[in-house]
Amino acid sequence: MHPYSERRARLIERMGSGVAVIATAPEHLRNRDTHYGYRHDSYFYYLTGFSEPEAVLVLIAGDAPRAILFCREKNEEREIWDGWRHGPDAAREQFGFDEAHCYAELDAKLAELIANQPRLHYVIGEDAAWDSRMMSALNAVRAQSRAGKFAPSELLDIRQPLDDMRLIKDTHELAFMRRAAEISARAHRRAMQATRPGAFEYEIEAELLYEFRRSGSEAPAYGSIVAGGANACVLHYVSNNALLRDGDLLLIDAGCELGGYASDVTRAWPVNGRYSAAQRDLYQLVLASQDAAFAAVRPGARFIDYHDAAVRVLAQGFIDLKMLEGSADSVIEQGTYKRFYMHRTGHWLGMDVHDAGEYRPRPGSAGAGEQDWRTLEAGMVLTVEPGCYVRPADDVPEAFWNIGIRIEDDVVVTADGCDIYTSATPKTIAEVEAVMREARG
Repeated sequence: MHPYSERRARLIERMGSGVAVIATAPEHLRNRDTHYGYRHDSYFYYLTGFSEPEAVLVLIAGDAPRAILFCREKNEEREIWDGWRHGPDAAREQFGFDEAHCYAELDAKLAELIANQPRLHYVIGEDAAWDSRMMSALNAVRAQSRAGKFAPSELLDIRQPLDDMRLIKDTHELAFMRRAAEISARAHRRAMQATRPGAFEYEIEAELLYEFRRSGSEAPAYGSIVAGGANACVLHYVSNNALLRDGDLLLIDAGCELGGYASDVTRAWPVNGRYSAAQRDLYQLVLASQDAAFAAVRPGARFIDYHDAAVRVLAQGFIDLKMLEGSADSVIEQGTYKRFYMHRTGHWLGMDVHDAGEYRPRPGSAGAGEQDWRTLEAGMVLTVEPGCYVRPADDVPEAFWNIGIRIEDDVVVTADGCDIYTSATPKTIAEVEAVMREARG
């Protein structure tokens, strides 16, 4: 069975009864009559593999399950302007749907499809226009009550079961994610080789984009962060327009998307090709904290455990480097380490760079409690990304001022630990300096 058909069957089984309606993303105008580059909705694509706009999936659970696609009709004139369309017939055959209809028929058929169903599942509250459309369909059914038809009495958000499904990646997904990670590793290496004092951040960003596209990636998975010097202390810096100066570090957080799946990689390297003593001290600290986090990623561990492992190493390092005072326990208990490290050590990764899935069990579920975190399982994919960001302050050694470091890799949880998909990205001080030295001849 095709992976998309298999996922639809699993979701229908989890639904038990009722009908689910899942739309892809709309197109958005960029200016006047031109659109932003189109990107499908992740939930819709996860279940269909269908990447055209103006498409809706309807799943009917129960004794006679069905998967129905609504998509754009074949239109030779529009294909001259906008490109090839599958049309309902080809889409049904290629993607394994039980039925396929023209998108223009959706509103007329929705009332028929949801009538006499006990539950209606859809993405509730994300788009006001879509909420209104679903309410119109419900009201159309209610208007036929004298004919013996009834509307669903329960509205359920389809994201909850889909989030749980998306947390565990299948072999089809992992193959795309491994390839995306390999492309991003090459892009970071290329960026290292191109970095020079006097270049602009956007010039280095261009090297990333070139490698992404030449290797078959559709686009960056998110806005690339290319941050030299003090800009690296801005966690979501995206201006990418500053001059790179001799003696500064350059932090790059960038990953490509391939087949709808994201990669997410961060490295920090010296603009002049050689880490200073202070940069080495902080970089080695962040690297050690990442190693501790890797060791804590394994089945049965809690999601928070690898963050706690990284924080323990960072806290002690900040004390050793005279950036903080006290014991590691007190620095962690009081949260003073957050002055230099203020984010979590990772997140789920998949179709979305911050992927679907909850980090704590839902209240009322088995084992749920205020302090409980989700247990890691084989097939989950996450990032491991400790960091250190030092802004100028009188009580901090001046040599550390304006140094921002984050080291981020993508890992899949395996039966006995984790597999680092982005391991080909140069990371140790020796590796990074060697890549940059070779590029300079």
